Amino acid sequence: MSLSSILSADAIGSAIKDCQGPESFCPKKFFQVCGLAMKSPQDVKKVFGILDNDGSGYIEEEELKFFLQRFCPTARVLTEKETKTFLSAADEDNDGRIGLEEFQAMVRS
Repeated sequence: MSLSSILSADAIGSAIKDCQGPESFCPKKFFQVCGLAMKSPQDVKKVFGILDNDGSGYIEEEELKFFLQRFCPTARVLTEKETKTFLSAADEDNDGRIGLEEFQAMVRS
């Protein structure tokens, strides 16, 4: 399954364009612009599964670096600061990774 089967290509393109510059990525804004914030919990779960590249049930810091590239292969890699900010914003239990419930809470907020 690909993200374009859940989100429109135009919305993904707009979201990627919105955060092209270093330090311009804001997860909550990205989720709004790409349309994920309006999707059903089932769709958010599907997106989580795609972002969980290693199938561990969590999105770890290494996977977050390449977050934008999961939406568009030519997108940039997140900076270390953006990656850490994203992780700390979503990681409610401070275990150093983002679980499904944490991801859904961030997407919905």
